[in-house]
Amino acid sequence: MREHFFRLSEHAGQMLSNGEGFLARYSGERSRFVRFNRAAIRQSGTVEQHYLTVELFRGRKHVSERLTITGGPDDEKRLEASVLYLREMLASALGDPHFLVNQQVQSTEHNAVDLLPASQVAIPAILNAVGGTDFVGFYAAGPIHHGFSNSFGQRNWSTVHSFSVDGCFYLHADKAVKLSYSGTHWDEKQFAAKLAAAKTQMEFLDRPAKTIPPGGYRVFMASAAVEEILGILGWGGFSLAAHRTATTPLLRLARGEAALSPLVTLNENIGAGLAPNFQDEGFLKPATVSLISHGRYKECLTSPRSAEEFQAAQNGANADESPLALEMAPGDLPESEILRALGTGLLIGNLWYLNFSDRNACRLTGMTRFATFWVENGEIAAPVNVMRFDDSIYRMLGGNLVALTAARDWRLSTDSYESRSSASMHIPGALIEDLRLTL
Repeated sequence: MREHFFRLSEHAGQMLSNGEGFLARYSGERSRFVRFNRAAIRQSGTVEQHYLTVELFRGRKHVSERLTITGGPDDEKRLEASVLYLREMLASALGDPHFLVNQQVQSTEHNAVDLLPASQVAIPAILNAVGGTDFVGFYAAGPIHHGFSNSFGQRNWSTVHSFSVDGCFYLHADKAVKLSYSGTHWDEKQFAAKLAAAKTQMEFLDRPAKTIPPGGYRVFMASAAVEEILGILGWGGFSLAAHRTATTPLLRLARGEAALSPLVTLNENIGAGLAPNFQDEGFLKPATVSLISHGRYKECLTSPRSAEEFQAAQNGANADESPLALEMAPGDLPESEILRALGTGLLIGNLWYLNFSDRNACRLTGMTRFATFWVENGEIAAPVNVMRFDDSIYRMLGGNLVALTAARDWRLSTDSYESRSSASMHIPGALIEDLRLTL
């Protein structure tokens, strides 16, 4: 679709008149989806979809329309009809004081090598590995494409290939163990290690469950749990607009009134992720943006709109100013020493249903779920019944953060609302003192 998209862009340029300009955005995928239940295939199919968004502008007036395209000759007719429609709408549109496009031509191209396993390799491997269990989940794989062009002559393209296995081994009632494995190429040893860890947890999960009273507990959060915490921080935590309007949950951190642990360093590392290095107005994303350095706030993610509104320098952020390739610096806790370092407390595999309980204080609440264990003297003793936590980031990743693991997990987003996501996180696990469990 690359050549087809750029041909449509050329045609759009030929239709312009009266000082008009255009922005064109393409997104597409060809994804294989397989749904498992009771360790058997229950649904299998391929989704192929292609979308073209055309935005027509004159000065600070702009209007846009999203089209479904097929790659065939009829797409040109759809585009022509869209430009005529947008031109009519543009005549009555109001000027947008914060509209900003990139007029400097910065063309880029990224075509990742396809290292994905064939479906006839990956799916039997999954079935063989989970046979004899009650495994439920999804496998998704395939290329994800993004494109951009404008009337100034800029052309950008990105193709990446990724897969994800996202499911759980179900035991009974609310007892289950998550299995998450994703990447750009299939590593049999890595998959086997994740599978073995999940099956070991299943054995412990079959023991009588322990109910613990509310209170403060020493805990180890696996990378999947840390991912949930960092994900909710992306809801305005790093957004310039949220900072300038004082709606960010990290306002105290940004103002220097609070700090996180010196162990905490967060970067938006587009250069190491799967998300495209360009955004909807044609601006390029820097390879790295330092968000938090050794516990101190450094830089916001700034979209062109926020840059224009607040008179700041944009750094290629998308409209929602959320991270797409977040990485957290590792610590020095070896994986083999996690249980010994925890001593007595909770081993938390996943967190669930997170939300802010006090946004201004950056306090979060959520549930433990999927393989949370009580550990005594460095050994797993029993599974723990579901608990709710309610605690502040300034405690969890601040003074109560004891250590981060030396190993990090590269976790690709499994979101597939409308289309598969190319967002990712590269994060360690965390040892935390005195996590507040409320009920």
